[in-house]
Amino acid sequence: MTDSLSGDPLAGANVRLEDTSTGAPTDPDGSYEIDGIAPGRYAVVVSYLSYRSKRRTVTLEAGERRRLDVALAPQNMEIEEITVQDERAEAEGRNVGVAELSAREIKNLPTVLEPDVFRALQLLPGVKSSSDFSSGLYIRGGSPDQTLILLDETPVYSPSHFFGFFSLFNPDAIGNVRLYKGGFPAEYGGRIGSVVDLQNKSGSRNETSGKLSLGLLASRASAQGPHPLGGSWMVAVRRSTLEPLLGYLNDLDVDGIPNSFYFYDVNVKTDVQLTERDRLAASAYSGRDALQLAFGAQQAQIDLTYGNSIGSVRWSHRFSEKLFSDVWLTGSDYRSRPSLEIAGTPIESSVDVQDLGVQGELAYLPNDRHTLEAGFQAGQLASSYVTEFNVTDGAADNQNQSNNPLEGESWYADVFAQETYRPTSLWKLRGGLRASFFGDGNYARLAPRLSVEHRPRSNVRLQAAYGRYYQYPKLSTRGSFSGFDYWLLAAEGVPPAWGNQFVAAVKTTPFEGYKADVEAYYRTMNGLFELSPFVSDPSGQPYPQVLHFGGGYATGLEVFLEKTSGRVGGFVSYALGRTRWRFDDIKGGDYFPPKHDRTHDLTAVLRYDFAPSWRATVVFNYATGQAYTRPSAQYKLLNDPIQSNPRDVLVAPFNNARLPPYHRMDAGVRKRGSFFGVADYELQMQVINAYNRSNVWFYNFNFTDDNRVERETIPQIPVPLPNLALTLSF
Repeated sequence: MTDSLSGDPLAGANVRLEDTSTGAPTDPDGSYEIDGIAPGRYAVVVSYLSYRSKRRTVTLEAGERRRLDVALAPQNMEIEEITVQDERAEAEGRNVGVAELSAREIKNLPTVLEPDVFRALQLLPGVKSSSDFSSGLYIRGGSPDQTLILLDETPVYSPSHFFGFFSLFNPDAIGNVRLYKGGFPAEYGGRIGSVVDLQNKSGSRNETSGKLSLGLLASRASAQGPHPLGGSWMVAVRRSTLEPLLGYLNDLDVDGIPNSFYFYDVNVKTDVQLTERDRLAASAYSGRDALQLAFGAQQAQIDLTYGNSIGSVRWSHRFSEKLFSDVWLTGSDYRSRPSLEIAGTPIESSVDVQDLGVQGELAYLPNDRHTLEAGFQAGQLASSYVTEFNVTDGAADNQNQSNNPLEGESWYADVFAQETYRPTSLWKLRGGLRASFFGDGNYARLAPRLSVEHRPRSNVRLQAAYGRYYQYPKLSTRGSFSGFDYWLLAAEGVPPAWGNQFVAAVKTTPFEGYKADVEAYYRTMNGLFELSPFVSDPSGQPYPQVLHFGGGYATGLEVFLEKTSGRVGGFVSYALGRTRWRFDDIKGGDYFPPKHDRTHDLTAVLRYDFAPSWRATVVFNYATGQAYTRPSAQYKLLNDPIQSNPRDVLVAPFNNARLPPYHRMDAGVRKRGSFFGVADYELQMQVINAYNRSNVWFYNFNFTDDNRVERETIPQIPVPLPNLALTLSF
């Protein structure tokens, strides 16, 4: 199944035999297989969201196998429906906790700013960021490092630009996104929370085309087309264009605005059909951020550069109509160079992560009731963190001091096997087992997975899933700026994190054009480790001396209500959640809420097509304020034998306070049309933070000479932020 305009494969399209319960979804390559069909004449119906369905008639003889390729045409861009969903109602084979978005859906989602993968996902219940400048996704009570993020099967270790204001993924380059919020199957491993699996576009096999988007915040350009070797290519570039806006805000002396900032990224992908049974694809990504920011009463200065380099090569082979294989070579490199200067003392750090791997998968479809899958993954993972700073000893000149790096390096290997069994059209069961090995520490673990789905009625699905998960790399956060975060690896004396997940869901389409999903979850988290807040620099120190060890749990209920058709549409997503962690050395071993705990999280989206080519969108979000530790007082230690009258700080119980509730409304208008018959255009006019809500990013506390505590508020988006963007497609 392909897009008739671009030739891109359509993952998740629904292929079914009309007036029967027989059918199958397409895989990420757009391929499908339907077995066990009796001889006869059939109408084959192919459907996919935002595309016109097609109906083909085929006649099958006994023992005959027939290949049927179908290219679907996109619906009229002016009347197409907008759908954000946890599961496509008309598609078969969706698992519990899954959300899947195509490139067209990502761009048509009613969000503001740039069309963005992460901002689209954050509209779903249970998926949030910690702030407007967050470095990652917080999914069902998990920290960002508990989410496995893959780009063409390659792990991504820093998935954001500008601390989450933009995601790493250019919407013009991404072809398909699949999110597992929980209960993910055995083919995925290495994280205890969730999975975001992204695939780059392969490019058009039909014609060469291009796109140019100019905006106040960022601009993009992309091109795609066929090549003579029987395949396709795609190139997409993006760069921020924030400099004029930042200069204007700095002239107004607005707090919390960077002195300078830019980012860029480049995506490239090509694929070649080597033979009728073999296909080769290669993709690469490169991106960089650079930031300067002054904040606080002491005018602390942050200089930060960081970036990712990601690449993969995939070989797909079809042994027969029932047996398929894929092999990948992957590489991921993340480097960050943060520098912090406080009171004239510079501190420079370096953070590096390298992951080189190979993996393979084999799928066997003996009949329409059974699907057997097996695979392996192996590679080398290395991480390091080192800090260098200047010190002054009396009359001596400043001296550079460098701590020994905090580093780890290990090989890893995983194998898995799973089966999907459909005893009838009303039931689907999937069971699997994943074995993982991590060389540093000689860890070996088994992780069972199980899911079940029952359809008591044609428009109702009852789903449940269980899984055990293990995680060997762990992200250690260093405050509000993600560029200072670094990855620690499980090692001897530092066991991997692990947890269990239980998920249950009811998904229904009660009326034409409406849907309602309710999902509940409970998950445990063990083997968590956090950097001690009293350690200023962990470089060169043994893990047990700088880490707190503990665990926790998260539980919640998610509701998603959507109207998908008509000129007025939208959705409401609500999540009720509770996350608690416990560490022996924090708060006396009692449970406490981590900063990303959210009791309530509500998102409402309204879109109105008030004319054939015009659309207005409003997005509102409300969330419980994040937890933080509040200092209570400062006091002096009199007659101290080591230091004359040193000062100390008295703090309240850990994370016992909350920031004010977060709420924000964004609004935008979009106009589409033809540019003198030469190109199609889309004009977007948007206002972020429309009613000027000054949400708190964090508090900076200062202490006076008379031991009083003065609180300074560091805001998130401090003013209404306009954006104007023009996109030309040719």
